[in-house]
Amino acid sequence: MTFDVRPVILSKFESAMKNIFSFRLLLLVAVLLLPGKNIFSQNPVAKDTTKKVIQFSGLIVDGDSLNPLPFVALVVRHTERGVFGNANGYYSMVVQEGDTVDFFGLGYRQGTFIVPDTFELSNNYNHVQALYLDTILLREAIVYPWPSKERFRTAFLSASVPSDDLERARSNLAQADKISSTMYLAADAGMAAASATQMRTQKNYYAGGLPPNNLLNPIAWSRFIQALHNGDLKRQ
Repeated sequence: MTFDVRPVILSKFESAMKNIFSFRLLLLVAVLLLPGKNIFSQNPVAKDTTKKVIQFSGLIVDGDSLNPLPFVALVVRHTERGVFGNANGYYSMVVQEGDTVDFFGLGYRQGTFIVPDTFELSNNYNHVQALYLDTILLREAIVYPWPSKERFRTAFLSASVPSDDLERARSNLAQADKISSTMYLAADAGMAAASATQMRTQKNYYAGGLPPNNLLNPIAWSRFIQALHNGDLKRQ
């Protein structure tokens, strides 16, 4: 007796193919229903090729003093493009027409500027952005030297207070000796750096010209005569 197994194999094969097709269909539906950005959509951060590219440069200053603000962050809104200004407040970045540029400075309110869309002859645009201080009012904080009244009472009762004028005079003279001794100390690193910075600034200020001559300056002569009268120029 013979038995034909081909219909059974064909039936098993068709069932397996249906299961594979169903699995792939479910996987495709699950991927399409995932939250977030559509994998087939364009990147919203990408540049619009229909807009003109502009070299956006300028200076960021304080709105009250007009002093340059260093290291301010510039970000093109709704994109991932941005730069930092340098130590002198200067910045330069590439934007497109109609972009909104946000300025973020530590301690300052956010600034916003919209790039014009009327460029025809030039691809460069210079802009000075002013930022204003973001004033925050805080509640009063009172700092006490002791954590509690009991600790203050203990410290006050155990304090050593001079009982006579001689002890108070010695304490005051000791402080005067400390103050007078500091007048003849050598300059530390901070004072040396400040002096070098001042000399370099003065040299740059008079670069290309002659510094002022105090030989005919009456104020300088008055200070010189006063120093002679007070004995400040005497050799110690």
